[in-house]
Amino acid sequence: MLGDYSLGDLGAIFAMQGFAGLILFSVYVLMALGLAVIFGQMGVINMAHGEFMILGAYVTYLCSTFFQAHLPGLFGIYFFVAMILAFLASGALGMIVEWTLIRHLYKRPLDTLLATWGLSLILQQSYRTIFGAREVGVELPSWLIGSVQVTDTIEVPINGLFVMAITTLITVGVGLLMYRSRFGQQVRAVMQNRPMAGAVGIDTEKVDRYTFGLGCGIAGVAGSAFTMIGSTGPTSGQLYIVDTFLIVVFGGAASLLGTIASAFSISQTQSTLEFFLSGSTAKVLTLLAVVGILMVRPQGLFTLKVRR
Repeated sequence: MLGDYSLGDLGAIFAMQGFAGLILFSVYVLMALGLAVIFGQMGVINMAHGEFMILGAYVTYLCSTFFQAHLPGLFGIYFFVAMILAFLASGALGMIVEWTLIRHLYKRPLDTLLATWGLSLILQQSYRTIFGAREVGVELPSWLIGSVQVTDTIEVPINGLFVMAITTLITVGVGLLMYRSRFGQQVRAVMQNRPMAGAVGIDTEKVDRYTFGLGCGIAGVAGSAFTMIGSTGPTSGQLYIVDTFLIVVFGGAASLLGTIASAFSISQTQSTLEFFLSGSTAKVLTLLAVVGILMVRPQGLFTLKVRR
């Protein structure tokens, strides 16, 4: 197959596949950042993380419909409003779930898997009842439609550039919040030694609630970005949850840098293999490669160093 292409054509193809991998990387990072906060910092196995993402996607869909019908003159900026509302809606639902369900299971981490799996089924049925079983899509503003001509053979979609810009801003923001703020210090203190953190005056229950809400809110923003590259349905979140857990575990559960490096490695490998093989085969080979590496390095690419 490669013999049918010139060297220039192959370069253009690999460049396009690489950029497609970067778009996939951006969605993976947004999903994995939220999960890294919840799973890596709190030890909660949140199987409903994909449904929090889809909540953000549905909020974006509702914003698109509302602005089209009632505020057509401001339709060009609706996506920014949608991302803020998606973060607030998913974050608020996350804090409610933490208060009603998760806080009772911190001493039983495996039970969080069963509880959040049941929650994911409830949320899927709720979305199906409210929005219907069919997938829905959003109408993009005119400035997000089209592509940038890089060379004669390479075009870069504008919405992909926008998703990558949003991902960069959120990643930097989460990094500053977790490693340069008082809240981040409290989160890491609770993670490393909950009884001692409580003894020095940290409200551990409040930190847990805000941390879970933050992780779910980031997933909501990922849902907004997801609407640019795919349609939204009640079960769409399940398509990404396995990859997201894989990214977090492969990178190192408590490592922000590891999450980013892992998402980049997996997305680029999968995108490149999809050019030569079918999508399912590419995913299987990527999974086998990650499992093989984890057998050699079970702690992941990066590990958190803790003083003892």
